[in-house]
Amino acid sequence: MAEENKAGDPTAPPADGDSQSAEEAGEATSNELRRQKRKKLLLYGVALVIFLTGIIIVLIVLFSTTFMKIRTPEIQFQSGTFSYFNVQFADFSDESKSPSFNVSMNAVLGIKNTNFGPYKYDSTTVYFYDDGYQVGSAIIPKSKASFQSTKKINVPVNLVSPTNLSITSSIGFEIDTGLISLTIQSKLNGKVELMFGVKKKKTIDLNCYVDILSLAQEIESIICN
Repeated sequence: MAEENKAGDPTAPPADGDSQSAEEAGEATSNELRRQKRKKLLLYGVALVIFLTGIIIVLIVLFSTTFMKIRTPEIQFQSGTFSYFNVQFADFSDESKSPSFNVSMNAVLGIKNTNFGPYKYDSTTVYFYDDGYQVGSAIIPKSKASFQSTKKINVPVNLVSPTNLSITSSIGFEIDTGLISLTIQSKLNGKVELMFGVKKKKTIDLNCYVDILSLAQEIESIICN
């Protein structure tokens, strides 16, 4: 009777088998928690690597399309002032006085360089035409346009009309109407220099049309292609 009471006593210590099972269950739970923790850390690490890789790719693309992209500079005629202006209109009573002009102009050209590096160019010649006739030329000296800037170049030129123009010619007719129509052309050879020694040759063309009002001695319009 005493043995039966002892077996059913809830305060009695657990048997050796029950104690071992509890320890194993606790150890298994602890191992599972550590495994899940390592799995989370691994996932966080992978996510961080993917995130950083994405940022690096974006930065590389941004760098290559912004800082390392080479664009073609532009050159345009911007303005002009006159230090000497002489125009002769046709005189129907004196055939020796054909329409003509002799003008000294200080032309201002602009080289726009949007690259993240200088544009170095060689010396070249600017040609001025009126109705296909060359009426003047000037030299652009060798120099450079700094990065992300517009370099202004002062180009003095003497413009002289062809001799013995007829009033019926297109130039003679324009002169008599008080207009001098110029076509300004040039070709500039150079190269853009970026960081890491990256260089690329770039040739730019100047092609502008300028109308000058002879009576007002001022530029009326400028159109550049």
